[in-house]
Amino acid sequence: MNSTWKHRTVEVEPSVRIAYIDCASKAKPPHRGVILLIHGFPQTSYQFRHVINPLAEAGYRVLAPDYRGAGASSKPATGFTKSIMARDFVRLLSALDINEPVHVVGHDIGGMIAFAMAAKHPSRVASVNWGECPLPGTSAYAKDRTTHAVQQFHFIFHSVPDLPLALVAGRERIYLSHFFQKIAYNTAAIKSEDLDHYVRFYEQPGAMRCAFEVYRAFEQDAQECKESIASYGKLSLPALCLNGSCSRHLDDAAEMFAEVHQKGTYKIVAVPDSGHYIAEENPEGFVKETLAFIESVTKGRR
Repeated sequence: MNSTWKHRTVEVEPSVRIAYIDCASKAKPPHRGVILLIHGFPQTSYQFRHVINPLAEAGYRVLAPDYRGAGASSKPATGFTKSIMARDFVRLLSALDINEPVHVVGHDIGGMIAFAMAAKHPSRVASVNWGECPLPGTSAYAKDRTTHAVQQFHFIFHSVPDLPLALVAGRERIYLSHFFQKIAYNTAAIKSEDLDHYVRFYEQPGAMRCAFEVYRAFEQDAQECKESIASYGKLSLPALCLNGSCSRHLDDAAEMFAEVHQKGTYKIVAVPDSGHYIAEENPEGFVKETLAFIESVTKGRR
């Protein structure tokens, strides 16, 4: 954490507030653009604690919100399709008078939201960097509900009404620890105090319910994705698929991106010495690849 970060909230619809970190550029010249960082599960904006300052030092204003239902944001009853969650962030940008296209970076669930934001609001997105998730509506997603169903058991478990909440309540630390231990390569990157932080937020009333709702919306997300591609075609925005070199999601990345992005508009990058949680396991690699991609996009538009 850093004393130069502003911690604020914005109401994006009645009774739904989005909490966010706002870090101004720390470089001269002071402003090269805006980077929007979107976290995943079982995390919050805290997952970007190691990368916010380096990105700001490179000249970017950095926003790291908690998506609806997570962290310090509201815990509403509905609105967990990724298109609605993306709309929340468009409204956040509008509330901050940010009208220029921003560089969107999404991890895990945040990757799904980042894709939805690029698909639904392309005029607000300068580039999109997403990965470490099987996008609903793609073959990778279908395989994670069938071929890889044991590895991805939570896709089904979280979709069952009521039972997951009853089983996990009071056992949040055990449940969250399972994911960090299973799919991190550098498990030492998630220290005890980091786990304490995540557990504290997911123990809040409504937090795990909302987390499960995010997954229950996947089938609707899949339908929306397929309809978008059928109606408007594949995305043409500059895109990066960022994966950990030791993550199983890397295996399906190229096929998945080819299904939803136009040929020649994207590239696949593997960050070394990292499993699923790239910004925590190898923050230097995360920053290096993120900045290299953004700067290549910026140079290409000059």
